[in-house]
Amino acid sequence: MADEPTREWSDEQLKSDDLPKKDLIKFIQDNAAKSFLNEHKLLGNIKNVAKTAKKEQLVIAYNQLFESKRFKGTEPIEEVTEQVKAVKIEEKPKEVKEVVDEGPPKYTKSVLKKGDKVNFPKKGETVSCWYTGSLEDGTVFDTNIPAAARKKRQTKPLSFKAGLGRVIRGWDEAIMTMSKGETARLEIEPEWAYGRKGVPENKIPPNAKLIFEIELVAVD
Repeated sequence: MADEPTREWSDEQLKSDDLPKKDLIKFIQDNAAKSFLNEHKLLGNIKNVAKTAKKEQLVIAYNQLFESKRFKGTEPIEEVTEQVKAVKIEEKPKEVKEVVDEGPPKYTKSVLKKGDKVNFPKKGETVSCWYTGSLEDGTVFDTNIPAAARKKRQTKPLSFKAGLGRVIRGWDEAIMTMSKGETARLEIEPEWAYGRKGVPENKIPPNAKLIFEIELVAVD
């Protein structure tokens, strides 16, 4: 272990206005153990610490450092490891809360034609679909069915990887419940479609509930 640092300033010098806070902070940061800095809220950029820390607090921390002898290199590795574990354990529940408790699905599905009941898409598999999308009033805003889409020259079904967010969430969730050959009608709430913004260039207004008729023609 390195030699312990020696005191640089006397009590009078510490109390003097001639001693800048930044010098005190730098000395403590250079010589104190990380847990000591954390307890005294002295971790981080010196300028930022100087803005929040009072001179009196820094003097107390300086004196306590020499009293407790919690210099750099004095922390047991186990103690540091336990601190890291504790942080990770605290973080995980917050992440889970964001995913769980979303309420019921934001779409309804009606089967118009049954599929093979065998080939259901798995996450990451490529699916191919024919579809027509319309608003609640029946206005068709998009389709890739050849007869209705000759102007766009779309002759292939839409292909994408299921469950990876490549399409709106209502599609992503519903397609996983369909089997090859199935045709279904989906009514998707705005939250799982295009939400508050809509897609003005495709004539989808804000907060629009969307109706899709989808045929799942292939699962690869």
